[in-house]
Amino acid sequence: MSDDPIVQGFAQSYREARSEFLAAADAAGVDVHAHRHPLLGVDGEELAMDVGRIGAADAPALLILSSACHGVEGFCGSGIQVALLRDAGVLDAARHAGVALLFVHGLNPWGFSWWRRTTQENVDLNRNFVDFHAPLPVNDDYLELARALVPASWPPPAEAERTIADFVARRGAMAFQTAVSSGQHDDPQGLFYAGRSPTWSHVTWRHVLQDHGRRCARLAWIDLHTGLGPSGHGERIFSARDDATTLARARAWWGEAVTSIYDGSSTSARLSGMAFEAVYDECPQAEYTGIAMEYGTLPLPEVMMALRADQWLENHPEAPAAQRKEIKRATRDAFYTDTPTWKHQVVEQALEATLQAIRGLSA
Repeated sequence: MSDDPIVQGFAQSYREARSEFLAAADAAGVDVHAHRHPLLGVDGEELAMDVGRIGAADAPALLILSSACHGVEGFCGSGIQVALLRDAGVLDAARHAGVALLFVHGLNPWGFSWWRRTTQENVDLNRNFVDFHAPLPVNDDYLELARALVPASWPPPAEAERTIADFVARRGAMAFQTAVSSGQHDDPQGLFYAGRSPTWSHVTWRHVLQDHGRRCARLAWIDLHTGLGPSGHGERIFSARDDATTLARARAWWGEAVTSIYDGSSTSARLSGMAFEAVYDECPQAEYTGIAMEYGTLPLPEVMMALRADQWLENHPEAPAAQRKEIKRATRDAFYTDTPTWKHQVVEQALEATLQAIRGLSA
């Protein structure tokens, strides 16, 4: 066990991560409300979206800090949340600025526990916020690649890899990334499935916003993610609707390095159905500003291969135990770099971004 307090805040399982978060919240004097999940975790543990607030219920400004939108990415986000709760400087800055802090631990607790990026419905939560009463879009490029991305056998046969390589050669690497990751509603056993109805996490996130976001005039959100970009680097990706005024405000707070999926400056493809849509629906009175902090882990081809393998494994529960163990470990490693150096890097950048958001909200 490390005696480094930053490293100590990072966990090896969802159960441990939740315990660390609840202990840090208790030490900071924060009451936590558990929105309990209907299913159990990999070790039979209770799952919950845990919500802790610091600051008055009617504070004019609210900063939300959330983890595990993409399940297994929660190892990073949870460790950061614990570090922030233990940082007296952050808590004092928020209090003096009149900014309430809302810690949302485990937006997708099922995926966190089971080392999956998706919810229990195999849904990418950050593609699930669409109008399900309207016709759902069809991602034809994804459907062209679907059977190659998640083939019938694993490791993938040469034919599947040729199909992908041919697509990249014809259309380019970003077109491939967009086809795969932008979201799709037609392949429930495939990658980046956006679903055909709201997930439990979707509905519960809306309840959290209803409970905490309807009395503030200004609302900011830092959503913690991993899996894109250089190792340890936290890309600040604009996380709001395509609006020049809001983007300018985000760059004034967090720096001109804030990237955007709308102008092509981000490592992320352009996405749809993102979770920030719920903020506009549930907190219409608030001036909203948000970013996703996207921390790099492994090179993108390795991350994509891990996702493909994990989806194949989900579709093939009969896979041998040794293969299952290997794939699950690769999945976690693709979204969590379990080294002291990386942990310090991600915490330092999150601390800076949090203080910048507090200053922006109080201006």
